[in-house]
Amino acid sequence: MEALKMLISSMELGSQEEVLRALEKEGFKLTQATLSRDLKQLKVAKAASMNGKYVYVLPNDTMYKRITKPQSAMEMLQSSGFVSINFSMNIGVIKTRPGYASSIAYNIDASDIPQIIGTIAGDDTIIIVIKEGVEHEEVIEALSAVIPNIR
Repeated sequence: MEALKMLISSMELGSQEEVLRALEKEGFKLTQATLSRDLKQLKVAKAASMNGKYVYVLPNDTMYKRITKPQSAMEMLQSSGFVSINFSMNIGVIKTRPGYASSIAYNIDASDIPQIIGTIAGDDTIIIVIKEGVEHEEVIEALSAVIPNIR
């Protein structure tokens, strides 16, 4: 299911046949019936892409964001979804790939990092509130236990 979500968010796939071929290229063999059930379970819809072609989109993908440099599903499964982090005083903004923010924020909250008061997550952005007086480098160091490729 994760591979299916990643393919849909990174490619313009307009038919179940195209989805099955993309999954097969990644080493996943599904029947059309299984794919149909998975698409329904994920609440996948079709929407017009920038070029007017109707393609599958995931729910919450309100802007139908596409990844500009597609990776293979296997590469995506091995990465944490983390893209970047920037700070403004005691606020940190973490950018993720579409759909990853809530799970990363959950992991940050569950880690009880003493330098971080809390998180708020959207689809591809996390706001972290940092305790006063904590250096940004210290936050990055603490987050590296949760987000290995944060450096």
